[in-house]
Amino acid sequence: MKYRLHYLSLSIILMFITLTSCKKKNESIEELALAIPSDVQYKWQEQERIMFLCLDPCTWQGREFDDHSTPLERINPKKLDTDQWCEVAQSWGAKEILFVAKHTGGFCWWQTESTDYSIKSTPYKGGKGDVLKELSESCKKYGLNLGIYVYPGDETWGAGIGSGGITADPAKQEGYNKVFRQQLTETLSNYGDVMEVWFDGSLKIDVSDIMEKYAKNSVVFQGPHATVRWPGTESGKLFYPAWNTVKKEDLDTGLATQIHGDPNGDVWAPLESNTTLYNHYWFWSPEKEKKRKSIKELMDIYYRSVGYGSVLLLNSTPDTTGLIPANDVKHYKEFAQEIDRRFKIPLAEVSDKQGQITNLTLPKNQKLNHVVIMEDYRQGHRIREYLVEGLVNGKWKELSKGTSVGRKKIDYFPDVEVSEIRLNVTRSVGSPLLRKLSAYYVENFEPPLIEPVHANSPWTVVGKWNSESFVENTVTIEIDLSDQIILPGQYTLRLVSDSDITITDVEIHYDNQKAMDDYFKISGNEVSINRTAMVTNESSSILYLTFESDTQNFGNVEFRPALIY
Repeated sequence: MKYRLHYLSLSIILMFITLTSCKKKNESIEELALAIPSDVQYKWQEQERIMFLCLDPCTWQGREFDDHSTPLERINPKKLDTDQWCEVAQSWGAKEILFVAKHTGGFCWWQTESTDYSIKSTPYKGGKGDVLKELSESCKKYGLNLGIYVYPGDETWGAGIGSGGITADPAKQEGYNKVFRQQLTETLSNYGDVMEVWFDGSLKIDVSDIMEKYAKNSVVFQGPHATVRWPGTESGKLFYPAWNTVKKEDLDTGLATQIHGDPNGDVWAPLESNTTLYNHYWFWSPEKEKKRKSIKELMDIYYRSVGYGSVLLLNSTPDTTGLIPANDVKHYKEFAQEIDRRFKIPLAEVSDKQGQITNLTLPKNQKLNHVVIMEDYRQGHRIREYLVEGLVNGKWKELSKGTSVGRKKIDYFPDVEVSEIRLNVTRSVGSPLLRKLSAYYVENFEPPLIEPVHANSPWTVVGKWNSESFVENTVTIEIDLSDQIILPGQYTLRLVSDSDITITDVEIHYDNQKAMDDYFKISGNEVSINRTAMVTNESSSILYLTFESDTQNFGNVEFRPALIY
């Protein structure tokens, strides 16, 4: 018995050593607990493409934000046809329409009792129109999912851009809370199933009970209930690797972005890559229509969003007639045709494989320049590193390699003739689960333009201080960043001095209104700024910064983009 116990102990020790060795090589050969998507997240992520739809009084103004200069009697989109919207969405493969039911100015496109600044005060259908209802019915007719964007703020209440619904006048807060809660309840309860709820720029008003009652089967963008993430820019492009998992503490801020991606994160929060059809413009005007992105630009976005495992959210914007312009309609179809030209018919593919090595034999020795890898991500991010090789004249040649896969990873490489492809997962958590491996040859292929993310952009001096700036041991600096923060994204500001400095307070004011503290994070002598609400070159961005130091010193305030395309 004693011998058997010693033998058992030795066996356990040897097994532990073996497992430890395997863990170092392959992270683990066991089925470890990984963050996985919920059923709702999986259904949403499988859509791959979503059409944003932006229409607002600012469309009549030729602006990006409603300045309330348009009399409501002028807002009468007589040709508005939600069936046309759905047909356009289907034409480029979108499976959902995300409708801006209320934007920053507070105008509501549905029949609401919460405000007179709404469609009921316009001539549209004699004041009886309800665009949200029309769209929900069209989506059902065309088999599309419906997403709803209700901006948390409202200029009519003094809750401006980036406020999260916090009114500039505290005396108005309780009243606005009731209004917003009513608006959210109406939009989520009266128009059927809602796939997605958007709280652009996060949300500070408590709507937990409403979300629990009406949005259990919806994914949520930003705010304390967030289950999907903004990448951090409105370019539609991710950097690589792109992980769908984050730490819960980061997601709970309501403002987690791609920067917070963590392959070992404890919650699944996929990325939604939002971008415009017109370069940096969400709302139609005749001039903006001239800035339509080329098919080459859209394909670059497709590779950097869908091709990195994200969902692509591409904007559409009806004109003042209510129709999506004819040239835009044509462009969406051409975009879909180009996607199909490249990826509709593979040279060869294999599905549902488990294990480190997957081989794909081609029907004959063929030229190819693309491989698409799809992981069964229902079981989480198992693949951590991989290598794709091609059999060329009897020898294996490296074609591509990477780390994150998730729903889809599109790899491209110079033309090469191969007879077989081999996917070798060189590092994984548990046994790799491959959903599909496909090979393609794209004629006249031009690789996407891989732009820098500006993580190492040069620092720019935006402010200074000296000994005369001090009041006792404290300095407060006002810095105008309006010409620096011209695009949505993430930025870093730092204080440079030979002396020790402690930053004690930071405030950011967008268009003369204090933004939520959630938009920045202090770390040592640096401030990280997260600009998620829409920014145009007409937006003002003022930062107020206070710091303390034991010595009355001098120094510079420096600034640079951290994540901008």
